[in-house]
Amino acid sequence: MPELAVTAIGRDRPGIVASVTGALLDLGGNVEDSQMSILGGHFAVMLLVAVPDGTQRDQVIERLAEVAQEHELEAISVAEVSGQTARPAPPSHVLTVYGADQPGIVHSVASALAEAGVNITDLETKLTGSSEAPVYVMVLEVALGGAAAQDIEAALRQAGGERDLEVSLRELDTDPL
Repeated sequence: MPELAVTAIGRDRPGIVASVTGALLDLGGNVEDSQMSILGGHFAVMLLVAVPDGTQRDQVIERLAEVAQEHELEAISVAEVSGQTARPAPPSHVLTVYGADQPGIVHSVASALAEAGVNITDLETKLTGSSEAPVYVMVLEVALGGAAAQDIEAALRQAGGERDLEVSLRELDTDPL
């Protein structure tokens, strides 16, 4: 079965997930992997969908355009995914970062990980605390690949120390979801 990567973005409202997945089901599609989130009232969904042989990308785009209009979505994207593409390594560790809110935290941590060849598989950030002293919290799932955890921790502590961040790396529980 061919696979498609489907994304949809728009102002959050009830029924978007039901409509998008219903349209894909009508075309014989099966959602194999997905991630959905709401940020600041904006909804985003990414789906990896297996579709029956012979299903044309344009058919999927046309059907999802109806959903986009119904829910006033801002964008829908459908891309073919090569069946030969290797799936990335699953996450092996959780990285947490805490510190005073300041520009560049995500960039400095992501750069340190990229330099070490570490893949970020999930990333979530939030501002907490009072408006006078907001605390930036970032939680990442990462796949270390061949990198040693102690080397990654040292690089992250150096990057975090430059910004007065607390950084913690621990092994991820392997329980599903």
